[in-house]
Amino acid sequence: MTCHLVALCFDAHDPLRLARFWAGVLGWETAEDDIALLPSDDTGFRIRFLPTQEQKSGQNRAHFDLTSTSLENQQQTVARALELGARHIDIGQSPEDDHVVLADPEGNEFCVIGPDNKFLADCGFIGAVSCDGSQEVGYFWSAALGWPLVWDQDQETAIRSPHGGPKITWGGPPLMPKNGKNRLHFDIAPSADGDQQAEVERLISLGAERIDIGQGEAGWVVMADPDGNEFCVLSSR
Repeated sequence: MTCHLVALCFDAHDPLRLARFWAGVLGWETAEDDIALLPSDDTGFRIRFLPTQEQKSGQNRAHFDLTSTSLENQQQTVARALELGARHIDIGQSPEDDHVVLADPEGNEFCVIGPDNKFLADCGFIGAVSCDGSQEVGYFWSAALGWPLVWDQDQETAIRSPHGGPKITWGGPPLMPKNGKNRLHFDIAPSADGDQQAEVERLISLGAERIDIGQGEAGWVVMADPDGNEFCVLSSR
């Protein structure tokens, strides 16, 4: 039994504004009162924006790597993002790096990758959800989602759905400190005929744990993966 990835969720002070920003960057349609985006390609999951009052603290543990087909295309993506409200940021990248590092209107980091990147060459516009994380957590998510490992070297891992779409990557140690609840998290769900509680137990057997972030009597179960990253297990219904 495996579960499927329903959404990548952003905590946002202004969910509607952030949804419009990413809709403009990605060219995706909005849904759910304009605070969710539906993929227009083989990405396979939606992006949701959830209200929060918490301030962003430190660099996110996950970010998008957006691909480019040419240098001109890379420049066009950067220019479009800046026009929509992004800004250039410095996270220690060198002038020789072929990617451009930006932050969205709420400071969430993302990269626009150069056209010569071989690792993402067969991926779509969202080439990867690039995560700070251990080899163990890469193995966990491979087993949780049933996505095969497409990279496993020097404690760096990557998985990808058999149906295509973005890779999810983990960069290995050293891991950056975790500053409170992550601003990005996965929503997953069991298959249509699956049982939520059975899926929770399976994920615990793989190394996850149930956690309490004040969700109360919610219809979803909040858990943390082996690196302490929060995620939600939704009902299959």
